Amino acid sequence: MSYIDGFLIPVETSHKQEFVDHASRMDALFIDEGALRVVEAWGDNVPDGKVTDFRRAVQAGDGETVAFSWIEWPDKATRDAAFAKFEQDEQIMQEPMPFDGKRMVFGGFEPIVNEGTAADGDYIQGFVMPVPKNRREDYRKMAQDAWEMFRGYGATSVVEAWGEDVPEGKQTDFFRAIAAEPDENAVFSWMTWPSREVCDAAAEKMMNDDSMKMPDDVPFNPQRMIFAGFVPVVELGGGK
Repeated sequence: MSYIDGFLIPVETSHKQEFVDHASRMDALFIDEGALRVVEAWGDNVPDGKVTDFRRAVQAGDGETVAFSWIEWPDKATRDAAFAKFEQDEQIMQEPMPFDGKRMVFGGFEPIVNEGTAADGDYIQGFVMPVPKNRREDYRKMAQDAWEMFRGYGATSVVEAWGEDVPEGKQTDFFRAIAAEPDENAVFSWMTWPSREVCDAAAEKMMNDDSMKMPDDVPFNPQRMIFAGFVPVVELGGGK
């Protein structure tokens, strides 16, 4: 089964090109060690939330942009072997980062829904959700059942990934990003669209669709879900 490393990264907006150059170099190493696909996406439509949002997740300051990134591996064993190798490489470990690594949010996730096929350049909606640990299957079924609807609105792919190795950080982490409670896990997710225009048009249609009303027993807390739109700036590999 494939495995996902997910990242949220605060980057000085003026350092965008340095971030792209750094990511291109490092991501090529992941591909060389067996990663199927690596995507780095730049914040494009990142709304402020009432309780949680992507900017709070990484404690972004004025002049910073949030990047949403992931690495897809064929399995966790390949991922673990790659990272063990990198940790022994002094040059890689000393590579300067064009962002504040102390505020980067990261974790490992197991895909539970993986539908459709994204094309290079597709617009990305990124999500992180708090889901009760005992409602994993309820959430998976809801997300799986919703795919046909989103595809009908023009979405090209969706991935929903369940937290499997999500560490707690000193400053930031996925659990703080969604104000998770002790009985909740983090779900890292993205949906792709042919363009932002298609994505925005779909959102408007869904807002006016009575069938889109949130059920009373939805298996996650939508008030603490974080979501935003991102433009891919690095895409390596082909995925599934």
